[in-house]
Amino acid sequence: MYRNLQNKINVLLEMFPCVVLLGARQSGKTTLCKALRPDWLYLDLEKTSDLNRIEYDPEFFFQEHPHHLIIDEAQRLPTLFETLRGVIDQQREMPGRFILTGSSSPELLQNVSESLAGRIAIVELGTFKTNEIFAAPLSPFYELFAKKNITRESLSQLSAPLLTLEQIQFTWQRGGYPEPVLKPSTVFYAQWMENYESTYINRDIAHLFPQLNRVAYQRFLTMLCKLSGTILNKSDVARALEVSASSIREFLHIAHGTFLWRQLPSFEGSISKSIIKMPKGHIRDSGLLHSLLRISDKETLYKDPIVGASFEGFIIEEIIKGLQATLLTQWSTYYYRTRAGAEIDLILQGPFGTLPIEIKYGATVNPRQLRSLESFIIDNKLDVGLIINQAKNATWLSRHVFQLPANYL
Repeated sequence: MYRNLQNKINVLLEMFPCVVLLGARQSGKTTLCKALRPDWLYLDLEKTSDLNRIEYDPEFFFQEHPHHLIIDEAQRLPTLFETLRGVIDQQREMPGRFILTGSSSPELLQNVSESLAGRIAIVELGTFKTNEIFAAPLSPFYELFAKKNITRESLSQLSAPLLTLEQIQFTWQRGGYPEPVLKPSTVFYAQWMENYESTYINRDIAHLFPQLNRVAYQRFLTMLCKLSGTILNKSDVARALEVSASSIREFLHIAHGTFLWRQLPSFEGSISKSIIKMPKGHIRDSGLLHSLLRISDKETLYKDPIVGASFEGFIIEEIIKGLQATLLTQWSTYYYRTRAGAEIDLILQGPFGTLPIEIKYGATVNPRQLRSLESFIIDNKLDVGLIINQAKNATWLSRHVFQLPANYL
C-alpha cells in the first residue's frame, strides 16, 4: 500500500543521517519503514530481546550496525538518543543511516531535541488519507501551496477530482487506521476498534504514565469526544469531571502527545481585537471518534449532533495529511472566532500566504454562511478563501470565496 509520505521520507534520507517517524500506534509506521528500506535491520524495542540487544552494550551494537537500521518505538529506550548522537557524529556527513519511529511524541521529541538536534528530520504519519485507501494519487490541490500565493486563477484551473464523494464519506465514517479499514468485514472493524481503545488505555497509557488515574482519563476521553470540534474551557471540563484543572491540562497533554487529539491555536494575526484566544481541538481520526461515541453506522452518524463537528475535524485532518506529504515547511494551522460569533474553521498560514477555510457538512451554502469568511478576507486584505463541503461542483460562490468539494482533497 503506497503512502503519500514515501517520496518525502526518501528525499529526507538523502539529506539527513536519521529520520524520525512519529504517529499514533497502528497508523502504519512499521509497514512503511519496512517497505521503504526492506533490506535494513529492523528492531522493535517493545520486544524484550530487541531492547536488550541495544541496551546491554550500545557502543558495541552500533560498532556492528553503524547504518541501515530501523528502530521501532524508540521512546522505550531514552538512553538511545545520546548514544546515537556520538554514532552519527563519527560520520556526520553520511546521510540515510537510521530510521526511528515513535508513538508518543513528548518524551521522544524531548530526547531528540536534547541529543539529536540538527542531525535528524522529523516526519509525522497520520492514519490513512482517503486517496491512500483507494490507491489514488495525492490531489493536485496540494501543489498550489508550493506557490507564493493561492490565486483565483490557480483555484479555477484545478483539475477534476481523483476521488468520489462516496469514497470521502467512507473514510469519514470509518476513519483511516489501516488494518480495520482495508478489511471488508464490519464485525472485524468493530472488534478491532474496541480492542484499540482498550489497548490504548490499559497498555500504552499505563506504561507511559504509570501514575495516571486511568478511570478519570477514560471519563475525560468520553467527554473529549463530545467536545470534539469545540473551543475547550478547561475549567468547565474539570468541574464536570470533578478533577483539578491541572489534571485536565495533563490529560490534554497526553491525548495530544499520543496523537489522539489535535489542538488548534487561535489565529491572533487578525486586526480584530475581539478574538477568543482559547484553543480548539478535535479527535484526529474520525473513525476512532465514532467508535468512542458508539456510533456504529452511517445512519446513526447522520442523526447524531456530532455530525457537523465530526465532518469538520475529518476535513481538517485530510488537509493536514496532504500538506504533510509535501516538502513545504514553516506552515501553521489555526482557527478563528470572535466574541461576536464570527468563526472560521481552519486558517492555513505559510510561505503561500494566509488561506481561510470554512467547512460545511452539507452540499449547499446559504449566502449568510459566507459573511464571516468574506469579512475576514476583506479585513485582512486577502485574495481568496475556501468553502469545503459535499457539493458536486467546484465553483466561485462570490468574488473572493471558492467552493471546493471535499473529494478534491
